[in-house]
Amino acid sequence: MANKKGKSKGPGNNVIAQNKKARFEYHIQETFEAGLALSGWEVKSLRAGKAQLTDTYILIKNGEAWLLGSHITPLNTASTHEIADPTRTRKLLLHRKEIAKIFSRTQDKGHTCVPLKLYWKKNLIKCELALVTGKKQHDKRATEKERDWNRQKARIMRDNT
Repeated sequence: MANKKGKSKGPGNNVIAQNKKARFEYHIQETFEAGLALSGWEVKSLRAGKAQLTDTYILIKNGEAWLLGSHITPLNTASTHEIADPTRTRKLLLHRKEIAKIFSRTQDKGHTCVPLKLYWKKNLIKCELALVTGKKQHDKRATEKERDWNRQKARIMRDNT
């Protein structure tokens, strides 16, 4: 479905970067939406889709949430007067109760908090966080088997029609 400007309003067009590895490696327990404190060159790079979330994690320190390990590649035209650090620690904007909940859950053994995706929400950049527990090797194999079976089913259905 297209709106007046000709752009589709589907959920897929607003995603900047996804952490596909996280969905494979972890069982997702609960998700949160957080804002990001960014500088101007980072926003321009995100508009160009130059972000990476692999091996990224969330750290709670002094009652604040931080995004560590994310990589936003600076555009060569974006900033001439500022030195761009692509892997700098970025502050996550969450409510105090959400930070307290994430902190208490990550203190439990086997629990951690990882970012799942960066996306646009109107004109703001948001980060979807998840409280997760690690998958065992047999869980990963089952996930892979199910994915292969779904792919095979789709192939059979496509060939028969």
